[in-house]
Amino acid sequence: MILVLWDIDRTLLYVGDTDRLVYREVFREIMGREAARLPERGTGVTMPLAVRELLSANDVPDTDGAIAQRIVERLPEHLGRHREGMRRSGRLMPGASEALAAVHQTAGLVPTVLTGNLRASAQIKLATFSLLRYVDLSVGGFASDDPHRPALVGIAQRRSTSAYAYEYSRENTVIIGDSLEDVRTGKNGGAMVIGVASGTTSPDQLTSAGADYVLPDLTDVDRLLDVINRLAGQSPRLK
Repeated sequence: MILVLWDIDRTLLYVGDTDRLVYREVFREIMGREAARLPERGTGVTMPLAVRELLSANDVPDTDGAIAQRIVERLPEHLGRHREGMRRSGRLMPGASEALAAVHQTAGLVPTVLTGNLRASAQIKLATFSLLRYVDLSVGGFASDDPHRPALVGIAQRRSTSAYAYEYSRENTVIIGDSLEDVRTGKNGGAMVIGVASGTTSPDQLTSAGADYVLPDLTDVDRLLDVINRLAGQSPRLK
């Protein structure tokens, strides 16, 4: 059996400026003023780390992390208010729905998510684009579990091992993601990585960072399934 850990943003879907709008709203609510600067786009860092960046960029001292925690706690509720906006301004990435369905339907593959989103935020985004049915969120890894993204690999592996009574490790765990952070997460956390050049990172950048294989997008479902199986040792390793 193979554990398949899907990244969400810019791998499966794109929510436009919704996340940035939410950061602005919550910062205004907590701090009583507008944010002059927002976290960098498309980096793949976890939401708690992005909030720390938000506070630092706007000269907010938060030595004990209390302000950051208040902001993090408010993010899902604000995101949930923008479901219709996400549908209007966002989109599914090419082939995402078909690829998710294929992995979900293939015997021996356990699909869940590993994401920089909080669990509640991940659920809102996937539900908005009708993708929840394709993943088992109960065994995923989320920023609400740990702000250090590589740690989420072990969390998802332990949850999946317990739920499916099968031992998961680097040899049978595959991350599918679009960013350099996804690659680093796999290398440092204990998973192989299929890079998907659907975000802001080029195929060459994903390859140079150490992705085990790179796809231009998710439209070739048969190729995706073949790569997953080959990387996880179900057939000879890819050259």
